[in-house]
Amino acid sequence: MSWCLPREALFAKRPAFIIIVGSKKGPEAIVIYRNAFLIYNPQAGGLRYFAARRVERVLAVLRQAGHRVTALSTPAPGAATEIARRCVERGADLIIVLGGDGTLNETANGMVGTHVPLAVVPAGTANVLARELGLPCRGPAAAVRIGESEPLRVAVGLLRGAGAAARYFLLMAGAGFDGHIVYHLNLSLKARLGQLAYWVGAAKELARRLDEFQATANERSFRCSFVLASRVRNYAGWMRIALGASLLRDDFQIAIFEGRSTLRYYSLYLGAVLAGVAERTPGITFLRARRVEFSCEDGPPIYVQVDGEYAGRLPASVEIVPDALTLLVPPGFKRQRM
Repeated sequence: MSWCLPREALFAKRPAFIIIVGSKKGPEAIVIYRNAFLIYNPQAGGLRYFAARRVERVLAVLRQAGHRVTALSTPAPGAATEIARRCVERGADLIIVLGGDGTLNETANGMVGTHVPLAVVPAGTANVLARELGLPCRGPAAAVRIGESEPLRVAVGLLRGAGAAARYFLLMAGAGFDGHIVYHLNLSLKARLGQLAYWVGAAKELARRLDEFQATANERSFRCSFVLASRVRNYAGWMRIALGASLLRDDFQIAIFEGRSTLRYYSLYLGAVLAGVAERTPGITFLRARRVEFSCEDGPPIYVQVDGEYAGRLPASVEIVPDALTLLVPPGFKRQRM
């Protein structure tokens, strides 16, 4: 696989600058980016149809605001990581992801350890990060707010597991039941149904007894069938499991589900999540940790997902990497979540 940056992008290294504008709330600082890159996935849920038109709308909004933006399409799954690395090397002052949480994850993996800010314009299936940040769901509406957004230095998670390379994640890692669903997900069905495809996959598992494994955190061990290590409150876009999770903290909120019965799992899961009482539900244990280890005995493989994408199998571990990435967040986000 090969690709190159447009010639004009190679020399556009002028830094971003700030202008002060008046508003009803008083003077506000607006950042104008001079060498921004828009990485987009034409197969993302919100771009699959009329991708060119939707990308152009977002670019028009950004350029009208004064930003100089170069658009780069991902030619294949996984390509956004290398594209992001090349953009950083070429002096990017901002990288914008137009796509879903999977493209966002790939891009972040090429930016961890740098100070180039990362912004999201939602166009995916679940858009978990965009929902967590309170961004508009429509791309142009989210794009128009980039200039007023504030940089926030955040921790990320790091997964090390069997069967795949180590991988950073922004949102969450899940081991067990949801990893199994993601691994077996029908991608053509996802292309047609979007987020509903995950629920179709879950429904197919109703008669199956869940495979158990061991999770260890804070010197405590649990026998479980699903563990979620989350940095955000949202799960699958609209549900909330880890209500105490926060991008402002340097830890995970861990949710541990016990038991092998799929029906019991659904009753616990749906009752807890839909009623908003997950932390008081028997059979689900919550704790905070900076590292979790997963192990399993000989038997069927136990799969892991990060940010909604398959990422390996057990044995595995997840850990916090502090001060890893700069995110652009809406004004006041930090105050609202403290």
